[in-house]
Amino acid sequence: MRDISHKQITLRTARAVAIIFCSEKSIELIRSNELPKGNLFDVARAAGFLGAKLTPQLLPHCHPVTIDAMEFTFDFINRELHTELFAEDILNRSGIVIMGEAKSIGRTGIEMETLTAVSVTALEIYDMLKPVDTKLEIGNIRLLEKKGGKSDRNRFIEESPSCAVLVCSDSTARGEREDKSGLLISDMLKKVKGNVLHYKILPDDKEAIQKQIKDWVADDIQFIFTTGGTGLGPRDNTVSAVKEILERDADGITEAMRTFGQMRTPLAMMSRSVAGAIGKTMIITLPGSPNGAKESLEAILPGVFHARKMMEGGGH
Repeated sequence: MRDISHKQITLRTARAVAIIFCSEKSIELIRSNELPKGNLFDVARAAGFLGAKLTPQLLPHCHPVTIDAMEFTFDFINRELHTELFAEDILNRSGIVIMGEAKSIGRTGIEMETLTAVSVTALEIYDMLKPVDTKLEIGNIRLLEKKGGKSDRNRFIEESPSCAVLVCSDSTARGEREDKSGLLISDMLKKVKGNVLHYKILPDDKEAIQKQIKDWVADDIQFIFTTGGTGLGPRDNTVSAVKEILERDADGITEAMRTFGQMRTPLAMMSRSVAGAIGKTMIITLPGSPNGAKESLEAILPGVFHARKMMEGGGH
């Protein structure tokens, strides 16, 4: 199965639809509750719930998800209700429209559960109607909408924010160690449309770090990411250097990073990372280890780019 451990836990939603075409006579029997197998929609709804819950057992690559809400609505094909959903040839037929909606808070979407649910619901209705209708047909199964995943986060990267990466490390600045974290950060930013204009290596020196950040702020760099100096070592000066010059704290950013990291290693609690704004520039300190920097960015990208809009006077 595909690795989704790096994904953020968010609210995921999905809507799907299916149709079971049937005769007008069947619709009359449904309306009058005279079907041989009894009440139709309550049983169909229950079958849909079971189908959703069993989706990972039916589809080998589908991850188990928590289904936090699911509901179905049933309507007979109606031109006024369904013009925007179906073509003219469908609107001229008789049948039942099955609409399924679901919510889940997790790392992966719930669209496959919703599609499976409406499919199984349609099959249950087929089974209930087959004693009285020989011309049943299931069709038009499709996803109408999904939210909360990668596609939903694209709204945060409609523009390419200007970025700078500052590596704060004594040994790297002396040429004794190759930088991996700064390059990794640059690569991850570029993948979410970050425009990395500057990349620099400095020793973990408070005055040098502060001067470089202030120069980039003066150049209106929108986001500055530092790496290194966030631990508890005697030469970990980056956090105190940045904290002294911040005008507004953004503690929620670092809370998100530490929470995300804590789910993967207890050592995340040792991070002293800070985040905040100077003018209209957001500064975020990341751990010096490549894995720590990677996980911290996975926790906040690309949503953190919304900070620029807020700093310019826009709302949430």
